[in-house]
Amino acid sequence: MKITALSAIVFASLAGGAIAQTADQDLIERGKYIATMGDCAACHTQPRGAGKPYAGGYAIASPLGTIWSTNITPSREYGIGTYTEQDFSDAVRKGVLKDGTHLYPAMPYDAYAGITDADMKALYAYFMHGVAPVDEPPAQVTELPFPFNLRFSMAAWNLLYAGGKPFTPDAGLNAQENRGKYIVDTLGHCASCHSPRGLLMGSVSGQYLRGGSVGPWYAPDITGDPAHGIGSWANEEIATYLKTGRAEGKAQAAGPMAEAVEHSFQHMSDDDLGAIAAYLKTVNAPAASASPVASRTDMGQPADVEPGIRGLFPENAHDSLKTGAELYSGYCASCHQPNGAGSRNQAYPSLFHNSVTGAASATNLIATILYGVDREAGGDHVLMPHFNTGSYVAVLTDQEIADISNFVMETYGNPNAAKVTTADVQVVRNGGPVPFLAKVQPHIPALMATGGVAAVVVLAGVILLVRRRRIA
Repeated sequence: MKITALSAIVFASLAGGAIAQTADQDLIERGKYIATMGDCAACHTQPRGAGKPYAGGYAIASPLGTIWSTNITPSREYGIGTYTEQDFSDAVRKGVLKDGTHLYPAMPYDAYAGITDADMKALYAYFMHGVAPVDEPPAQVTELPFPFNLRFSMAAWNLLYAGGKPFTPDAGLNAQENRGKYIVDTLGHCASCHSPRGLLMGSVSGQYLRGGSVGPWYAPDITGDPAHGIGSWANEEIATYLKTGRAEGKAQAAGPMAEAVEHSFQHMSDDDLGAIAAYLKTVNAPAASASPVASRTDMGQPADVEPGIRGLFPENAHDSLKTGAELYSGYCASCHQPNGAGSRNQAYPSLFHNSVTGAASATNLIATILYGVDREAGGDHVLMPHFNTGSYVAVLTDQEIADISNFVMETYGNPNAAKVTTADVQVVRNGGPVPFLAKVQPHIPALMATGGVAAVVVLAGVILLVRRRRIA
């Protein structure tokens, strides 16, 4: 066949277009993976088919009020369809929208600030060309109480806690550990939950990944500390936990962590999960010469209390479950077994050698009883019913939950944490500890009215003090 000069030009043009299209599609697919790593869908898509992908409308419960996630589809009217790549980067990395509106740090832009330029480019390509636009007005918008509704005040918060730069490798880590650090610190935004928060709800300096409150749950220490963290876990166990939500004989994911496993971690590559595990083991890792210590997953042993409580009451007795042991027998033993060992295949987990019952606090045990477990990973749906209002099993009182918690901690876990009171249960039932800002919010309008200038001076002093401590 004879190819003319014109046909050669046409052929080359078509080939070049096909190559460009493939390159663009590769970039979009890369961006999709990055969005999954960043867990974007968890907040911007209503769960399990209740809404369209990335259309927003998900209620994020914060101590300062409900924050409603926004539409981040390429809708030009209701989403981000008019955003340039720079506009998109400013929103993701700085928490500032195209119109200058400041986002609340429920959007973890303080962590996303570290996303590399290459990954940001791919992320933009995905949201602009790989996501279907949803041209629907929001059903709910965020309306926090004064003064938190003054979004420009976030500029001061950003001076203290945000404004990071794109990730640069740590010379003290190898390539795998640096990859893990990048995921943990940026896209995974692990410190957003696993680091404690201070007076102004920014991360406390020097407590990186040492654990923090997330509403009614407690995100535990995930450093390489063998006693309090996950230093005693094998790298493979950490990776398995992230992929499935369960590390047998150690932990099960519930609450916000179950959501992270379902929407994000289980979809990551094995290499990336291995990198996360490798990096976490380096954080606060003990010296090679340090003596072995017991971890929270080593605590407890099987103990069957059934023989001591059987036959105490007649068959037609009512309200006979009074003690922690009796309540455990009535509500828990059918799944977790009378001796606390769980089922043979550990679909119902053991209550000893368990990170929840071996913890220094019973917070997550209380939360599990009140809110249950509900996660989907690897084709398996793990469900433990809750015992809160609306339960289809039973609604337990604060006293009953305190009694069960104390029995379980003392019998199968850390007996030093068996000091649960009804007040402790009430805190978890009400959504977790109330932070300083939420406590003072009702008094702020009066303070502003009677001494606005003084209030501003005091606030400036607090900001300056916090900033100095962070620098120090």
